[in-house]
Amino acid sequence: MDALDIRDVKPDIDVPAMVIDKPSPGRRVKQVIANYEQTDTYHSLYLPVDWTHNKKFPVIVEYAGNGGYQNKYGDMSTGRVEDSKLGYGISEGKGFIWICMPFLNELGNRNAERWWGDEPTYSPQTTIDYCCRTVKYVCDSFNADQKSVILAGFSRGAIACNYIGLHNNEIAKLWLAFIPYSHYDGVYQDWGREATLNRLKRLNGRAQFICSESDTIAGASLDDTKNYLKSTGIDAPFTFAETGFRNHNDTWVLRPSPARTLLRQWLKKVLETRPGF
Repeated sequence: MDALDIRDVKPDIDVPAMVIDKPSPGRRVKQVIANYEQTDTYHSLYLPVDWTHNKKFPVIVEYAGNGGYQNKYGDMSTGRVEDSKLGYGISEGKGFIWICMPFLNELGNRNAERWWGDEPTYSPQTTIDYCCRTVKYVCDSFNADQKSVILAGFSRGAIACNYIGLHNNEIAKLWLAFIPYSHYDGVYQDWGREATLNRLKRLNGRAQFICSESDTIAGASLDDTKNYLKSTGIDAPFTFAETGFRNHNDTWVLRPSPARTLLRQWLKKVLETRPGF
């Protein structure tokens, strides 16, 4: 059976636009953390419709794909935090605080729409520093559960789940689990096998939901990732799924599908069982 095009399935979720306002339930706002006020660096913060001071909320932290992308199916990626959609589609806007995190340029003074600092070879340290500080700020300020933070990403952001999220021990300890959608560190692009393996070792048995479009237009297939992980000998609870759509596009989570149902079930179980954490 051929994979569907996302335009053949009507969305059942509308993602709120990012606005300049104070955080409140059901609002997605632009934020800048302390000491970055005079820069062009920012993230977006969404408090769920059921948010309250009296309850701890898990968090989805999301990284966007590369900007300037477009394919033959009309799929596009701007690379901007305000255009990310995974976290909202997964949560339906309730039960989870959602942060769309930026990649920073090497100077740490603006968001980078391609790779981590405009080029894949640049150090990701400014991105890592901003992420760690932002997660702490959100947990302290908005009653987020610092022990239930999920890292998700699309395309460039999927690679970043390991490349950024497991880059060193400081940032690696933030995450309960990972959702890389379409691409994987060490498969799509290789920044050194030893370094990649060292990042994977920092999983320490935590879970990953590794998903991909049902078409190889954007690069490596899901089987390539399975074979790569098998070759590493890393023992962790990996779950693999195809979206059922041919598109390299994070809007698949805004549409009903068996893959979205599976992802939500997986996330619920991870929060209950907390493997490796």
